[in-house]
Amino acid sequence: MAHQDDEESSIFDHRRLDTVLHSRLRLAIVAALAGCQSMDFTSLRDVVGATDGNMTTHLTKLEEAEYISIHKEFVERKPRTSIRLTEKGKEALAAYLATLDGFLRTTR
Repeated sequence: MAHQDDEESSIFDHRRLDTVLHSRLRLAIVAALAGCQSMDFTSLRDVVGATDGNMTTHLTKLEEAEYISIHKEFVERKPRTSIRLTEKGKEALAAYLATLDGFLRTTR
């Protein structure tokens, strides 16, 4: 078996993947938000096919990483939660996709 130098073997280094985004639900949330300015909690939950509890857990993780911002308000006496992707979140998604693309491009 031929020896690969450090540069070649690092192409597939899994540690380059963002662990915050490397969750199916969090990646789906960020991808959904990337296509719009903001989305309300219920719509986002329905788009990604999650439960309220799962959404809350994953939104908290994304908010802690500063990838999303959450705004809560009352509209006609009803609570409404709006979520939007931050610049940091957009950059993280772009970097994550570039890393995946690098993995895949190398195998073609």
